[in-house]
Amino acid sequence: MATVRIPTPLRKYTEGREAVEVSAATVRDLIDALESAHPGIRERIVDDSGAVRRFVNIFVGDEDIRFLDGIDTKVSDGDEVSIVPAIAGG
Repeated sequence: MATVRIPTPLRKYTEGREAVEVSAATVRDLIDALESAHPGIRERIVDDSGAVRRFVNIFVGDEDIRFLDGIDTKVSDGDEVSIVPAIAGG
């Protein structure tokens, strides 16, 4: 099981929980498992083509998946996965 850190804007899908446990081999599987347990969350994370939305960053441990294997990045038992919405400002 991996621990998934849920950002505040998505906690309405996880009954307010800031972290959930998910069993998955890849980030893609993890997003599918999140959707199964918490319907509606997937469309906030990925677009219609299944790509991670531009304004969403996903980290496995301290590594941004954009610099690993993207949505096919491996997830191991005990990993902490963080979903982080990008913050824009000026």
